Amino acid sequence: MVLFWNTEHKQPVISYNDFLTSLDNNEIAQVNFKGGDITLTDTFGRKFSTYSPDVPRLLPKLLAKNVVIHGESDRPSPVWNLLTVVIPVSLIILAWFFLARKQIKSEDDSDFVKDKAIQFSRGGKQITFRDVAGVQEVKEELMEIIDFLQKPKKYSKLGAVIPHGVLFQGPPGTGKTLLARAIAGEAGVPFFSISGSDFVEMFVGVGASRVRDLFREAKKNTPCIIFIDEIDAVGGQRTAGGTTGGGDERGQTLNALLVEMDGFATDETIIILAATNRPDILDPALLRPGRFDRQVNVLPPDVKGRLAILKVHTRKVPLAKDVDLESVARGTPGFTGAELASLVNEAAILAGRSDKKF
Repeated sequence: MVLFWNTEHKQPVISYNDFLTSLDNNEIAQVNFKGGDITLTDTFGRKFSTYSPDVPRLLPKLLAKNVVIHGESDRPSPVWNLLTVVIPVSLIILAWFFLARKQIKSEDDSDFVKDKAIQFSRGGKQITFRDVAGVQEVKEELMEIIDFLQKPKKYSKLGAVIPHGVLFQGPPGTGKTLLARAIAGEAGVPFFSISGSDFVEMFVGVGASRVRDLFREAKKNTPCIIFIDEIDAVGGQRTAGGTTGGGDERGQTLNALLVEMDGFATDETIIILAATNRPDILDPALLRPGRFDRQVNVLPPDVKGRLAILKVHTRKVPLAKDVDLESVARGTPGFTGAELASLVNEAAILAGRSDKKF
């Protein structure tokens, strides 16, 4: 409607010079000011419009010629002024409300952690102790954990409290993650895997929320195993004075982890396995009895262990008749399981590149 009215009532535009000439010739009967814009009516009743660059100097001339003068304010209406203030403030409040609601929802939504934690269920491909070699003593020690998961009532009847935390410590590539998955495979229980760095984000409180959601999901699938790789990323020692930014986030996440580990019910069979390359920087609160009270050293294998690892990784690899795995094992002192697996893979790639036939 406004556009239509403006189109129907738009006046012909004349130059300011022509307007002054008509004024000097006594041909102007009436003018209407709106700021610098002028709508004028001549003595013949015709309407025109123009623009005055200097209204104060024009007014005496109009009065001298006995021209009827009208004026309108060019300032916006009070309603418009109010809207220019209310609308931006309302948008800011709505944006804040949306973000706050999203944050609250994220704390109660278990999918928030599922995107980070990987769950290996009973139906997937299982890794067992048959797939882990070179750590025979460690496997024998971990058989007790499997017995806890399979027969928890046997221990509860005797008044024994099932240990909930086992910490694998050792150099990279020694098979700590593989051992954790093998325990879950041997026990036939769900396995939740997450990295310590996945808990720590830029926004304070996100890591603690992920810890709570992870344990909430684990309690729905008990008995189960939670594996936290690189736990030193979130479980480092806290300073006395505290820190800001990322340090506060790590501190809150660690506190949430400690609270969850202390909050297990006696009938909840959840084992927390964790791995670290740097046990010296872990917070002492993590290592006290009742939390990670079992600490297992996973070291590089000896010659017998390296031979066993080579046999595992060459199961599906055709070998030449002159390959002696014992000689390879003796010639690779200090190699970890990951390095031996890489060695076998590189040999297979080299054979394929050379079009070797076996």
